[in-house]
Amino acid sequence: MPKGLEGVVAANSSICYIDGDAGVLAYRGIDIHELAEKSTFEETCYLLWFGRLPNRDELSDLTRRLAVERKMDPAIYDMMRQIPRTATPMEVLRTAVSALSFYDIDAKAVDHDSNVRKAISLTSQIPMIVAGFDRIRKGKSVTPPNPSLSHAANFLLMLNGEKPTATAEKALDVALILHADHEFNASTFAARVTAATLSDMHSAITSATGALKGPLHGGANEEVLTMLEQIKADGSGPQKFVDLAKKKDSGFRLMGFGHRVYKNYDPRAKIIKEAAYQVFEVTGKSPLIDVALELEKIALDDEYFVKRRLYPNVDFYSGIIYDAMGFPVEMFPVLFAIPRTSGWMAQWAEMVLDEEQRIARPKQVYIGHGERAYLPLDARRDAGPGETEVRGPL
Repeated sequence: MPKGLEGVVAANSSICYIDGDAGVLAYRGIDIHELAEKSTFEETCYLLWFGRLPNRDELSDLTRRLAVERKMDPAIYDMMRQIPRTATPMEVLRTAVSALSFYDIDAKAVDHDSNVRKAISLTSQIPMIVAGFDRIRKGKSVTPPNPSLSHAANFLLMLNGEKPTATAEKALDVALILHADHEFNASTFAARVTAATLSDMHSAITSATGALKGPLHGGANEEVLTMLEQIKADGSGPQKFVDLAKKKDSGFRLMGFGHRVYKNYDPRAKIIKEAAYQVFEVTGKSPLIDVALELEKIALDDEYFVKRRLYPNVDFYSGIIYDAMGFPVEMFPVLFAIPRTSGWMAQWAEMVLDEEQRIARPKQVYIGHGERAYLPLDARRDAGPGETEVRGPL
């Protein structure tokens, strides 16, 4: 039985294409390199939702509608003010996305116009939630959006209280494009499972957000940053840690290397690596980039990693660029969620509108007890002296 449904075909989709052996990622047939170089996140949203790139008028209309929907019911901010400051941004986002459905008159509607409006609304509101809570927990006032700014620029404005540089805006825009969709990863699959029940869009996004919160999914770039800081602090150089990672009983892994799908260099990693240097021209060079470059070179020249096709993935460099831009590490997962929402909504719509789709109901292989009798309460023996307490699956 395949672990983690590896290799199991769950559905047909026309949204995202990945060739892991060749290192190819494309949205609706357009290669990610072209989108990152020539497109914007707003254009990418249109592509994911409508299946083609917009013309000038369509892009202008979408940009205008995103600006109009960039508003938040005051009750959401009031709720966030009551949340403990110790809550993580992902916990707050998960809860707030669910709460947004209370204030959406079309929350349960699944007609085309309602779906488009909800997609636009959620895409605009999720960055507001993230930025708003970060300001609130720091004792600052919530910064209103600027309708003349792009999606990326507005998030940075609402987060920092000032208009971003063109370099920061472009770097974040590229990162948003790279993370907009990625086939049937864990969070997207969670959204599709929820969609298969014909549940609403808010519920599907909440399910996806909950899956993304897991450290094996949304927190990988944070672990990369921690590893690079550990290597830098050690002072002996990356070779020691590469050798350590090859020892089975060492308990140490090279974070940011290898991918469930890619058996070649992750195409997103190459793009985000190039964007990092543009950011460094403004922020100053990150002290971790030299560590990362040396680590990458050693690993890619090492037969152990080459044989296992362990190449850098997008998380290897995204944490460095986010750190250079001033994002605290606890915000890294929500920086993943902000763009991925656009893909989740495209996946939700594809699932809901496909009449041939069925509610998810995989089969299990039972490995529990065979048939056994029920014992009355008085006949059940307590653990004797020195006996190990019996622990259940929880």
